[in-house]
Amino acid sequence: MISAELRAEIRRLFFAEHWKVGTIAAHFGVHPDTVHSAIESNGFRRGPVLRQLLADPYMDFMQQTLARYPRLTATRLYEMVASRGYTGSAVQLRRVIRDLRPVKREAFLRLQMLPGEQAQMDWAHFGTIKVGKANRRLSCFVMVLSYSRAMWIEFFYDQSLENLLVGHVHAFSDWGGVARILIYDNMKSVVLERLGDAIHFHPRILELASHYHFAPQPARPARGNEKGRVERVIHYIRHSFFMGRRFSSLADLNRQALIWRDEIAHQRPWPEDHSKTVQEVFLEEKNRLLSLPVHPFETDLVKPVRSGKTIYIRFDLNDYSIPPSAVGKQLTVVANFSTIRIFDGTTEITRHNRSFDSGKCISDPVHLDALLSTKRKALGSTAIERLRHSIPNIGEFLQAAADRGESLSKMARQLIHLLREYGAVEVSAAVTEALTRQTPRISSVVFILNSRVRQKRLKPSAVDLSRHPQLADVSIPDQSLEVYDELNRKDDEE
Repeated sequence: MISAELRAEIRRLFFAEHWKVGTIAAHFGVHPDTVHSAIESNGFRRGPVLRQLLADPYMDFMQQTLARYPRLTATRLYEMVASRGYTGSAVQLRRVIRDLRPVKREAFLRLQMLPGEQAQMDWAHFGTIKVGKANRRLSCFVMVLSYSRAMWIEFFYDQSLENLLVGHVHAFSDWGGVARILIYDNMKSVVLERLGDAIHFHPRILELASHYHFAPQPARPARGNEKGRVERVIHYIRHSFFMGRRFSSLADLNRQALIWRDEIAHQRPWPEDHSKTVQEVFLEEKNRLLSLPVHPFETDLVKPVRSGKTIYIRFDLNDYSIPPSAVGKQLTVVANFSTIRIFDGTTEITRHNRSFDSGKCISDPVHLDALLSTKRKALGSTAIERLRHSIPNIGEFLQAAADRGESLSKMARQLIHLLREYGAVEVSAAVTEALTRQTPRISSVVFILNSRVRQKRLKPSAVDLSRHPQLADVSIPDQSLEVYDELNRKDDEE
């Protein structure tokens, strides 16, 4: 059994650098079968694409490679350089390697990058954004190809590991390929622990690197120049794109960002040769990127949760309903930007549209209907049937009340009491009015009932004259009210 770090490095050397199995086994001191197991392949066909280039552009690359792998043979180094476009003879390159090998120096990042060799990634903060009642931190994922300066930018609500993975997958898909080396800051979602050159990568980053065959490489502490290209691009995004920008949603912001990238950022002059644009150089570099695997990397968040006594589970500041049969169980949430899926073991029991608001109660009416039909003991078996018979829209009322966190069993008992006191007609009318006012609470129903009773008591009632028909023709003359005014005046004088 080998470590995840060693497996990722073996796969990178085999798929990206085209080392032979025997060379890898000798370098790491492992059995060839171990290498075969790591790469999950018994054969490899290589078809290098050569370009007419001199050896000078590859001097820095060969120095860094020999610094990392001092025992690497000249033949293998020649194959690596040839795969990057070198067209000279092996004999001439051996003479250069002979002069380079004795030199012991610290490996520095190259000032002159090779096409498809490196990309740099970093996060950038852009304040907060209001989503309903929630304040979300607006962050921008930025990845830049070091040679062409082509970029991928995408805004997220946070800098979580899942969003980091999503940004990688979207960038690789947009470019149609992957750089051989990715330079990172020493962020916790990439580097769990570091002691000098000993680096403990996050397991998910190693899985991503193994899937796409690139080498993750954190920049050394206090060496900001090693990722200067991405830092300059972040500064460029702040001042050229984001400052003064108006947007209606995160999706609208990302849409505007891609338009700005394609129409402005990628049309700027290439820093190495102002006669070319970044877009033109990117199209040349694209052929040097590593090819994409058949399937993209899985980026969904997988999180275990345990449901309580209600038919809701809490996830990311909001509550999502579950079937009553899943209450009290250990469940699993699988979430992406748009969807929340909830599993009981390996079975998906429900799914909801994801909300980035705060304090929302996202319900499926099917779950509430199941609760009302299966939890009769909690609600009272005869009580709920009487409510349904007496109040036609009781289901809608209870659904709205449950969304607000009301206790359904207590509410059912109180409604039964109101039915006994006021009758079905009055309670049904009060429930309907409470739904219209969007106040599905017992206190609101009681207030409406009392108001209706008071209005009926103040309303004048008609006199039934059916038993005294002779009174129907009685005429009462209008009396002058001056007599009463005179009486009031005498009282005031006295």
